[in-house]
Amino acid sequence: MAERGVDVSALPQEVREQLAELDLELSEGDITQKGYEKKRAKVLAPYLTQTQNLAPPPAYDAQSPGPSSASASAPEPGPSNSSSSSSRHRRTRRPHRSSGTRDERYRSDIHTEAVQAALAKHKEEKMALPMPTKRRSTYVQSPIDNCTPPDSSSSSDDEAVSSESTGPQQSPDTWINSSLHGSSTSSSASSTLSHGESRPTQAPQPQSQQVPPLPAPAHPPHSHSQPSALAEAYAQTRIDPGGGVGPPDVPSQAQARGSRVDLPANAVVRGMSRGQSRSSMMETADVRRVGRGVPVSSRVSTKIQQLLNTLKRPKRPPLSEFFMDDQEEIVEVPQADPNTPRPEGRQIIPVKGEPLGVVSNWPPALQAALTRWGATQGKSPALTALDITGKPLYTLTYGKLWSRSVKLAYTLLNKLGTKNEQILKPGDRVALVYPNSDPGMFWVAFYGCLLAEVIPVPIEVPLSRKDAGSSQVGFLLGSCGVGLALTSEICLKGLPKTPTGEILQFKGWPRLKWVVTDSKYLTKPSKDWQPHIPTANTDTAYIEYKASKEGTVMGVAVSKVAMLTHCQALTQACNYCEGETLVNVLDFKKDMGLWHGVLTSVMNRIHTISVPYAVMKACPLSWVQRVHIHKARVALVKCRDLHWAMMAHRDQRDTSLASLRMLIVADGANPWSVSSCDAFLNVFQAYGLKPEVICPCATSPEAMTVAIRRPGVPGAPLPARAILSMTGLSHGVIRVNTEDKNSALTVQDVGHVMPGALMCIVKPDGPPMLCKTDEIGEIVVNSRAGGTMYYGLSGVTKNTFEVIPVNASGAPIGEIPFVRSGLLGFVGPGSLIFVVGKNEGLLMVSGRRHNADDLVATALAVEPVKTVYRGRIAVFSVTVFYDERIVIVAEQRPDASEEDSFQWMSRVLQAIDSIHQVGLYCLALVPANTLPKTPLGGIHISDTKQLFLEGSLHPCNILMCPHTCVTNMPKPRQKQPVGVGPASIMVGNLVAGKRIAQAAGRDLGLIEDQDLVRKLCMWPTMMHQFLTEALQWRAQTDPDHTLYVLLNAKGVAVCTATCVQLHKRAEKIAAALMERSGINIGENVVLLYPPGIDLIAAFYGCLYAGCIPVTVRPPHPQNLSATLPTVRMIIDVSKAACILTTQVLTKILRSKEAAATVNIKTWPIIIDTDDLPRKRPPTIYKPPNAEMIAYLDFSVSTTGMLTGVKISHAAVSALCRSIKLQCELYSSRQIAICLDPYCGLGFVLWCLASVYSGHQSILIPPMELESSLTLWLGTLSQYRIRDTFCSYSVMELCTKGLGGQTEMLKARGVNLSCVRSCVVIAEERPRLALTHSFSKLFKDLGLSMRAVSTAFGSRVNLAICLQGTTGPDPSTVYVDMKSLRHDRVRLVERGAPQSLPLMESGTILPGVRVIIVNPETRGPLGDSHLGEIWVNSPHNATGYYTIYGEENLQADHFNTKLSFGDPQTLWARTGYLGFVKRTELTDSSGDRHDALFVVGSLDETLELRGLRYHPIDIETSVSRAHRSIGESAVFTWTNLLVVVAELCGSEQDALDLVPLVTNVVLEEHHLIVGVVVIVDPGVIPINSRGEKQRMHLRDSFLADQLDPIYVAYNM
Repeated sequence: MAERGVDVSALPQEVREQLAELDLELSEGDITQKGYEKKRAKVLAPYLTQTQNLAPPPAYDAQSPGPSSASASAPEPGPSNSSSSSSRHRRTRRPHRSSGTRDERYRSDIHTEAVQAALAKHKEEKMALPMPTKRRSTYVQSPIDNCTPPDSSSSSDDEAVSSESTGPQQSPDTWINSSLHGSSTSSSASSTLSHGESRPTQAPQPQSQQVPPLPAPAHPPHSHSQPSALAEAYAQTRIDPGGGVGPPDVPSQAQARGSRVDLPANAVVRGMSRGQSRSSMMETADVRRVGRGVPVSSRVSTKIQQLLNTLKRPKRPPLSEFFMDDQEEIVEVPQADPNTPRPEGRQIIPVKGEPLGVVSNWPPALQAALTRWGATQGKSPALTALDITGKPLYTLTYGKLWSRSVKLAYTLLNKLGTKNEQILKPGDRVALVYPNSDPGMFWVAFYGCLLAEVIPVPIEVPLSRKDAGSSQVGFLLGSCGVGLALTSEICLKGLPKTPTGEILQFKGWPRLKWVVTDSKYLTKPSKDWQPHIPTANTDTAYIEYKASKEGTVMGVAVSKVAMLTHCQALTQACNYCEGETLVNVLDFKKDMGLWHGVLTSVMNRIHTISVPYAVMKACPLSWVQRVHIHKARVALVKCRDLHWAMMAHRDQRDTSLASLRMLIVADGANPWSVSSCDAFLNVFQAYGLKPEVICPCATSPEAMTVAIRRPGVPGAPLPARAILSMTGLSHGVIRVNTEDKNSALTVQDVGHVMPGALMCIVKPDGPPMLCKTDEIGEIVVNSRAGGTMYYGLSGVTKNTFEVIPVNASGAPIGEIPFVRSGLLGFVGPGSLIFVVGKNEGLLMVSGRRHNADDLVATALAVEPVKTVYRGRIAVFSVTVFYDERIVIVAEQRPDASEEDSFQWMSRVLQAIDSIHQVGLYCLALVPANTLPKTPLGGIHISDTKQLFLEGSLHPCNILMCPHTCVTNMPKPRQKQPVGVGPASIMVGNLVAGKRIAQAAGRDLGLIEDQDLVRKLCMWPTMMHQFLTEALQWRAQTDPDHTLYVLLNAKGVAVCTATCVQLHKRAEKIAAALMERSGINIGENVVLLYPPGIDLIAAFYGCLYAGCIPVTVRPPHPQNLSATLPTVRMIIDVSKAACILTTQVLTKILRSKEAAATVNIKTWPIIIDTDDLPRKRPPTIYKPPNAEMIAYLDFSVSTTGMLTGVKISHAAVSALCRSIKLQCELYSSRQIAICLDPYCGLGFVLWCLASVYSGHQSILIPPMELESSLTLWLGTLSQYRIRDTFCSYSVMELCTKGLGGQTEMLKARGVNLSCVRSCVVIAEERPRLALTHSFSKLFKDLGLSMRAVSTAFGSRVNLAICLQGTTGPDPSTVYVDMKSLRHDRVRLVERGAPQSLPLMESGTILPGVRVIIVNPETRGPLGDSHLGEIWVNSPHNATGYYTIYGEENLQADHFNTKLSFGDPQTLWARTGYLGFVKRTELTDSSGDRHDALFVVGSLDETLELRGLRYHPIDIETSVSRAHRSIGESAVFTWTNLLVVVAELCGSEQDALDLVPLVTNVVLEEHHLIVGVVVIVDPGVIPINSRGEKQRMHLRDSFLADQLDPIYVAYNM
């Protein structure tokens, strides 16, 4: 395409004409893109050589390769436009129109030009939108030849006729050329956006920039397509779809959930600066950071930067200065614009149609007309049906029609049941199920029913159980009480059957009896039987189905008199004469096709030629040929038929439409019909079509024909058009468009009101108030010829069929009732009716009205030739966050590339924004042939909407734009300056009668009397400050008492330890440590053991030797690369002198696999403790004082911080004593522990508590549960355990894995009635849903609902709360989430909107005091506030263990004081937010119980819009949004909320999640999601305690290491 370097304006005139014609051919779809380029290159070849020598085209200005749009080259169609029609004749004839053509229903060259101009304006702004990232495996669209072509059964009724491929794929050289052509400045602005967009090229990177080489694209080069504005942005942001030289796949993120790591590769050691930690230890995570920690090589963050750039121009109105910090969050109500157009005319006067004339020979009833013609004109043709090729198949005469109808009537009334018990009586409803290709059978059935006085209900033929809208049709049949269906033999054979041969029971349908109406099955009536034909009365004659906006199908009942009057009115309006011929292309079962083609035609003895839809698809000109052959006077068509005929007219030479006196356009009320009519006239005027015969009309099922244009007098001027302002229309006001021609709508009139009718315009919503003359409203009609009710639905009927308009003062204008037509319009000059839309296509957004058809037209004016199918586009609105939001769904062509689709979508957004001034919420493209279709091939809107809301649409591309269209967000909270001191707050609390939020456990107490101590067996616990002394004492006094039992996966005790055995094993290890030179007293020793008794023995061995133990989780042998760096890091940070471990782990540490991950040569001394000699240490070390460090506790926080805390001997004793008192632990007790024994309270319970209290601990390693789920519950039952401790991950495993197997467990004798307390050990907010599910599921096994509770600890204090045996049951409260975001606590009732259930975190341990503090002012808070939990207790940790002492952090977290109130006490800051509430329960001392509620970690809260959000709340909402979402995690990045969701379903569900996640977060949390990331299960990292590591996830996302399935950047 280098020829674009040619200056087109300098070429000779005939060459420019040739180019213009080529452009037109391409825009009309008469030539493929490849053919176009070939021909164009040929035309330009002579001129190309001259220009190339002058100046090379600019290389990287990627302009559009397509031609200028149709608007640039084709003059505006109109009657006088003969030049264009002659140029059409000159063009080569083609057999069929290709399917890429523009749908003429929406054709408007003026509109296309407007859209292109609007887009050109956007183009200048160069706004780069970040393109979504998609894994290649997700929806790689198969090549076009493997793809199912849009088959005839499902191609749309607005789709073009044949679906020929748009030509072969481009070759790479054409792609290379096309990316190099320069921009043609002379081409019109619109041409830049007419067809597929330009191709991006990768700009060469300057050598100085340290940007990694970009991966080669994995897809063929021609599939790229980006505008130049995006080219440079994408040069650095293409995310490698697969393969290439992207970052190596770092397995630490996508590792299996089984092998949890406690530390992300890029964790930070608390107390060390980020820089030092990275350089000294982080060889594993080689990510260069700049500024605030953005990886340099991160392509993700570049995309986010682009996204932020698109959001820099907020659409919402400026914020008012102050925010009233009210309890209720107020939705921002957009202020009314003072310039909004308002109606100024006078009140409308009802418009009267001409009187309905009385003609002497009009029949008293429609059946009487049939009787008359059947008797007097029996040979006269009534109906000609066509076969699939368009040739006449049979002709039904009036005589045959009459005789067969009588036979059917007789059979229905006399032959369907037994003699005494007939199935059908007059007045019963009967379904008519006939295919579109068999009008004759339908006519006979319809008139047979009328003659039998049963009520026909015509419906579509059901094709399968899954038909779109099938259940709604069932609702119609049910509401009409239909029990019998008439059909033809052929149709019955084609209906889906069960294996036994019965007709399938369709979804939602009542049971039906099927009756075949072919002649051979009918009985001839006896001579004396005659059908009863009464004069037309108000009884129902037939029921026509109608689908509402919500998809409900209702039956509009038409009375006999209304049916007759309507036929008379149509006869008068259309001037029908006896014996005329009428060609009907419409569906004869309902609407115009039924009224004109079946009813009025019989009344006037007209010969109807019925052209079925299938014939139209095979031969689009068939109806024109029929008009020509039969010299038809009237033709009944839709815009699509005009369009199809126009596309195929070149095949016909000798066609004449001169016989037509009326060409009735059934959907002439559609605003976009005017262009179709003009274009058709333009082509067929040469074939004798007269301009005045085109008669658009407006109809609705309820009001029937509302208005029709009467055939004009030859030579008279045609009616004028209305050119209306779109902005005015959106406010419901008629304004002639003068300023901005881009946003104009041209509409044609639909003629005058029907004879004998009265019409007025009322407001579409609220009471039916009359509109003003310049106001758009709903058309209401009073006439005898209209529907009477929705059959069987009296409530809905009243609001539609019995409307009495009121004037401005609210007084009714008369007695007579009007019927709402569902059409929106106005009365123009000369009482002409104009229709601008339908109620069901109305979208009300922020108080403005938009018409779905208008939006479709705008979308289709953005030339989507290569992207979507024209007739398969759905526009609807969904209610999200108190307003309607517009959604567009279209079917994407199989050969459209990702970039083309994204381009098209982003340009549709811009076009709709410019022309309609409304933001799109979501634009989705689905694969071809996947949207639900109506029987005639259009898109079933309500079903599509339902699929979208359910998350079952399965789009292959999606673009969400909540930032632009959600303008009613609550105002952000302005942080008030802290002018108020903590003292004033405290006084304020006192004045308000609120307590200071603090609580304490009971006293630890001291017992002085030695005798009592001995009696109570509490000797070790009182007299020994050190656990080593306690163990020695137990080994002497009760050597054979079993302290520990370790179980394997089968529940067998593989190892036990009595007091003396544990003591001896500890001595062996102490001796080994003392023998080694280089290990001194006070040095740190790492214990690397699987969960078991070896770990406990090694711990006491270290204490005996005077070393400080550091327990570390061993690396996972199958995942060394992810887990070993954590081990290495803790060893380095703790400066360990030695590693104690097992033989197996020693081998692993020295293996080649380990060497690939860490430097194994620098390990400290490794001692294998499996086979140590039996030696005793010379002495057992006793620390000089209890403040010495007993052990170090290392753990990774959820924010990814590795922190080691120092625990003193005094703290160990105090903690063990506190737990002993709370849980009533003594020697004769047994407890079961299923926890990881490496840090926190898990370690204390596993290693320390038994030695202190003497109870027996049954140890269950959590990893054993993966192979034997029933292990833990089975153990509780077998050993009759009263107290057990577990983690959330263990509880989740049991809930998910055993939830459905309670019967099987019961059969195996599992009984949990013995369990008194089951405590979940965690450092987070209690997971109420999980504990509830667990209790409910295992209630059948005897588990008490009161048994399950939680504990709470933190880094500064390992155990703050623990539900013991003495305290009251944990209480649950419901707090208002809106208040919580303002750091307020407001209790609400259960089930209140926006309520959040919170469970108390367990009873506060003895000796512990907590207080709630404002983290900023450090002053105490009242109990109605959320604040940081501070703790004071003898078992607080003494400080962080770091290599570089950061004393200020130490003091701040461990030894801090309140700024006011009690400035003496030293507190430790837990880093968790919570509140204290006094409950109605009493504790052991008889006082009212103060409950502590933990809400979340302070480090993890998200500050958004001035409010504080807790990630878990947003995640809970996200996980509820769709059945395929497993786990989810949220974090923020540069003020954008990022949601990561794990997809449990199939990958085709991935894009369904994007709108649902966005909706739920907006609805429930009033936040707009910036980025939605869909990943595989197991990608969200979770630590050993079952807590999500969100910061680790964030780093992985930004470093582009997640390998996401899909990343959506919400605009």
